[in-house]
Amino acid sequence: MRVLLQRVSRAEVRVGDRVSGRIGRGFLLLVGLTHTDDEAALAWMADKVIGLRLFGDADDKMNLALADVGGALLVVSQFTLYGDAVKGRRPSFIDAARPETAIPLYERFVALLRERGPRVETGEFGAMMDVELVNDGPVTLWLER
Repeated sequence: MRVLLQRVSRAEVRVGDRVSGRIGRGFLLLVGLTHTDDEAALAWMADKVIGLRLFGDADDKMNLALADVGGALLVVSQFTLYGDAVKGRRPSFIDAARPETAIPLYERFVALLRERGPRVETGEFGAMMDVELVNDGPVTLWLER
């Protein structure tokens, strides 16, 4: 499982003319899933995301977690995080989980995040999406399990 996490002031995802998800302060998560991902990987990642202290405290030190600032999550599926461009000019996506595997994993990951308390908005799995964000910082992390 790979997650590109961006701390944002605001973010939204649109499918065509429809807004699928929108948040203010929080994290935008681009989520890539692979064939070997399981419940343990999903739970680990959910706990990691929720527990990360990436927001500034009174001394502007990254010391506050999502819950401390009333932040939200916008979760967007992103199979291209498993793109391999080592050879040639066109990336291979062989390591990305196929939809029949990835969709239940993605839905379970979203459910685990919701169980942990924050407001969670999502994109639409498999759709062509426009993602717009205002990066807060910028703060961007690559998480992998």
